[in-house]
Amino acid sequence: IEYNPDMVKVAQAAARRAGVDKQASFEEADLFKSDLTQAQVITLFLLPSINEKLRPTILDLKPGTRIVSNSFRMGDWAPDQSETVKGDCSNWCTAHLWIVPAKVEGRWKAGKQTLTLEQQFQNITGTLGTQQIADGKISGNTVSFTVGQTRYSAKLDGKQLVGKTHLDGTSSEWVATRS
Repeated sequence: IEYNPDMVKVAQAAARRAGVDKQASFEEADLFKSDLTQAQVITLFLLPSINEKLRPTILDLKPGTRIVSNSFRMGDWAPDQSETVKGDCSNWCTAHLWIVPAKVEGRWKAGKQTLTLEQQFQNITGTLGTQQIADGKISGNTVSFTVGQTRYSAKLDGKQLVGKTHLDGTSSEWVATRS
């Protein structure tokens, strides 16, 4: 989505030359009035202030949607990954990737214990019963964290986290239901 019609034409021509015009679309429109809900990948080359203004819309997209920004970040939402081109690159050499996280903050019932999660973008903290969780992450619909020596991983499926625990080379099933 580009506000400048000349830039839309440049992008469309470049996509044709690269042979990817069937996989990418470019349209003249106002980014803040456009429906982004069908996007699977969004690439940005916007100033940080615009990225931050767009951030609430991005965080409401389908979990797993990938956002790639050339050079500019989104305030305090740290990228999931960043790569910088080495060698001859002198401008705009860093790409940042964010994967829209599912919204998992809240209380969950996990067997006889309560799982309480607090979420800051793709990072989670909280407790399972009385124990603190560590290394909590969300990537799309996938949640992972550690409690003691046990590693938990699960996928969000509606109102349930369904996954496995891993301890000393063995694994078992676990389920948590949003309460």
